[in-house]
Amino acid sequence: MAKAILTPLKDLRVSSHQIPAFNRLPNTSIQKKPLLIYHSAFHPSTSASTIESHLTSVGVVDPQWRYTMYSTSHFHSSTHEVLSVAAGKAKLCFGGEENTQRVEPTVEKGDVIVVPAGVAHRLLTDLDGGFIMVGSYPKGKSWDMCYGKEGEEERVNGIEHLGWFERDPIYGHEGPALNV
Repeated sequence: MAKAILTPLKDLRVSSHQIPAFNRLPNTSIQKKPLLIYHSAFHPSTSASTIESHLTSVGVVDPQWRYTMYSTSHFHSSTHEVLSVAAGKAKLCFGGEENTQRVEPTVEKGDVIVVPAGVAHRLLTDLDGGFIMVGSYPKGKSWDMCYGKEGEEERVNGIEHLGWFERDPIYGHEGPALNV
């Protein structure tokens, strides 16, 4: 198995976004942990299987799936999520489509997105028809699906008690997730 080539931390460009609650989408309002995008964290030649091996070796998250992003806004109340772009390029929406303070980045192969629990997200456009991510979650955590609907309040209240990363999911003992 090829070893993942990472952008050195000193050269890594990171986007950090606080997204206020909107309607029943909590976004970053509960824990105040930002949505993080590590631009080109993985070298573009890195395969999905190499990304999965790297994540497993760092030992913070467990890779659980390879897929695109759902085209319906949703969020997770039971865990934070780490999305590593393994192929393609896409425009995503974080925070809810109607939220004037939403974030709509274009991400591409090699980018990593750290999505705090509660942050609504969806695919807007698969820009090249081959957008695939490796979806990972902190060890021991199971993800759920919430849509900002009535009846989800108890699950949303649980976000407050979720722990944050003690090590960065990509870089280990150092990294952007530890500096928030």
